[in-house]
Amino acid sequence: MKNMKPIVSVIIASYNGAKYINDAINSVLIQNVPLEIIFINDFSNDNTDEIMNCYLKKYDNIVYLKNKQSLGVAGTRNRGVSVSKGKYIAFLDVDDIWIKGKLRRQIDLLEKKNAVFSYTARALILDDGTETGRIVPVLEKTTYKKLLKTNSIPCSSVVLLKSVAKEFPMKKDSLHEDYLNWLQILGKYDTAYGINEPLLKYRLTPNGKSRSKLKSAFMTYKVHREYGKGICGSLYYTFFHILNGVKKYSKSYLER
Repeated sequence: MKNMKPIVSVIIASYNGAKYINDAINSVLIQNVPLEIIFINDFSNDNTDEIMNCYLKKYDNIVYLKNKQSLGVAGTRNRGVSVSKGKYIAFLDVDDIWIKGKLRRQIDLLEKKNAVFSYTARALILDDGTETGRIVPVLEKTTYKKLLKTNSIPCSSVVLLKSVAKEFPMKKDSLHEDYLNWLQILGKYDTAYGINEPLLKYRLTPNGKSRSKLKSAFMTYKVHREYGKGICGSLYYTFFHILNGVKKYSKSYLER
């Protein structure tokens, strides 16, 4: 697939994520679709440059951008989208990993459903990459109304049309910026389609946004406020998020 026009532009935003870069990029390079990787260094102070220079010498489908100051994950992803060449955008957090064949299956699903947005289930791994044996499943169809009550869409699993990513750029790093984005998209397009198989390995890092459930619930409330819901409406939907979160991460709900 060398020298072919990319179908998918893979956006990897990274701040001090050097220790994860090899796993992330290598998991993209094994995908069986023409693609480009747009890797954006969000003003890191680790050895990201050294690692990326090695990849740039080997691969001509990798674009390496460096922010002159930190833009945050939302602004950094938006910068990647702005220079992308593919029909589709796929987001991958630098600490996560894809399974081979992920992109092809999602593109086939999008084309079959004539849809703008797809996602997958995820397997949870520890910070060192150790498998936990736990899988967080997803619905095979998520509507706007369902999304209001629970954010079951992992950002690193998402593939969407570039035109839609440009129409709805990400914002508000202080919140769940991806969830706010999905609400905006489905507020117009209504439906996203999922593959209920763990085509994403989701790393449980010590400093992840969702590690503190109390903080995560507060950010969810703020997402609904930012989205235009009133105080009562925001509390109502946050309550359902908490209930669904307990269910999602309970031992009885996760496969082992």
